[in-house]
Amino acid sequence: MEAEAEGLIVKEKPLKVSDGRIKGKRIAIRQDIPTYRQKSCVLAEELGHHHTTVGRIIEQDSVMDRKQERLARLWAYNKRIGLSGIIQGYRKHCRNLHELAECLEVSEDFLKEALECYREKYGCYTELDGYLIIFEPYLAVIEKI
Repeated sequence: MEAEAEGLIVKEKPLKVSDGRIKGKRIAIRQDIPTYRQKSCVLAEELGHHHTTVGRIIEQDSVMDRKQERLARLWAYNKRIGLSGIIQGYRKHCRNLHELAECLEVSEDFLKEALECYREKYGCYTELDGYLIIFEPYLAVIEKI
């Protein structure tokens, strides 16, 4: 719905090189991606490119291209998960990454990549709304009193 609201056209295509591509106002998602959750994660990343990327960055030969790719992925992680999503999983008593991914309706791989990105961005931990989110040595959420 968000892509449509942005005036983007999303279609499933037989892509060979990547899971998703955006060119202008058209987004292509590889049609043989097995689950809706995986497709939604790919779409989120392509929307991230729409909102954050300038130019063609497919090869990622330069540092600037890699930075733009990281920005698009961070946008997607924040859109689909975010720190508030991690807290939501804690509140819903998710006990492991599989349960958290199910709760947030994302793939486990997407969740793992997001947590690694958050660890790189925030370090070992960060705080939000009275919660301490710990990324190392493993994911943990502690409600501050």
